[in-house]
Amino acid sequence: MEQPRINLPTPGGQARRRGVFRAGEWVQLTDEKGRMHTELLEAKGYFQCHQGAFPHSKVIGMPEGSVIPADKGEHRFTALRPLLVDYHLSMPRGAQILYPKDAAQIIMEGDIFPGATVVEAGAGSGAMSMSLLAAVGPAGRLISFEQREDFAQIARANVEMWFSGNVPQWDLRLGDLSAGLVELPDKSVDRVVLDMLLPWEHLAEIHRVLVPGGVLTCYITTATQLARLGQDLRNFGGFTALSSWESLVRPWHVDGLAVRPDHRMVAHTGFIFTARRLADGVTSIRRGEQPVGSLDSRDALWEDESLEYEGSRPISPRKLRRVLRDTQAKAALMGLTDGVADSAADSAPNSGEATVEPVGESVVALDSASGFEADCG
Repeated sequence: MEQPRINLPTPGGQARRRGVFRAGEWVQLTDEKGRMHTELLEAKGYFQCHQGAFPHSKVIGMPEGSVIPADKGEHRFTALRPLLVDYHLSMPRGAQILYPKDAAQIIMEGDIFPGATVVEAGAGSGAMSMSLLAAVGPAGRLISFEQREDFAQIARANVEMWFSGNVPQWDLRLGDLSAGLVELPDKSVDRVVLDMLLPWEHLAEIHRVLVPGGVLTCYITTATQLARLGQDLRNFGGFTALSSWESLVRPWHVDGLAVRPDHRMVAHTGFIFTARRLADGVTSIRRGEQPVGSLDSRDALWEDESLEYEGSRPISPRKLRRVLRDTQAKAALMGLTDGVADSAADSAPNSGEATVEPVGESVVALDSASGFEADCG
């Protein structure tokens, strides 16, 4: 006997992507060699790559898992809805995203639970925001800070495309983390997740808003940042259970008796550092977590200028303008905005700084249509 399905109060993400394929949603087309192509279905759309082509109408109305033949030739494509991990890697990006292997560990090691209030800094392209929103669920709350308007615009469009509309539990704010945390009450946040260049600059405000026992999780990309963060957490006090690591993921090829490691692997992407907040007025009793002063006299090692290049994630102005057009056009096709601002991208300064509306006050206006670059490799 079929069990009744549990209905979420405000379904989002995969919960809205059930049944037959419909216009305005994503499809992942995989050929015989496992090459994936992500498409946004349109009533009059057309998919093509060097293996073949066919109209989107062949997919619309079909159940998930169908095999779609190309109009010419013998090539066929399996049609599935993309998983969150697939969307992370195929969506337009301004800032470099966290890889799924790191996002998964942040959710688990950072103990992101349903109903939690989470603060995120460095929204970037929105990949980590999606994972956090899925983890906290409809009863939780995610407050994301992003300093750059253009990145915030891309993050909002990517998140709303994945969740098929506005996400009520998501509060995307434009500005500096410490300045934004001032507005939050003491001990009002369960978890903090940082993906930023200088996380140690915000320890005082993070400690104030975190509940006792709350978890601080930092994603950083260089060993220099790792050493500085560890030293400053020890010198600050108020945190315990300091832990840091990296992860290396190696797929395996399994075909009958031919079982071997894959030729490629996802090696170092960054470091994850976690710490837990102590109660007020308490210092850590664990060995190795007392303040360390032996490096304080070597301030030259910790000059912020020396870290700026190592931890930054540059993007060319030309690519940023293209990514903005991609995300905005796709969101417009999904009907996620009230209007289209055709001149938004064209009027952006040559420096790559986009002109956008204040984040969190209104949905970002979208401009001229263009699509994802399909990976036909």
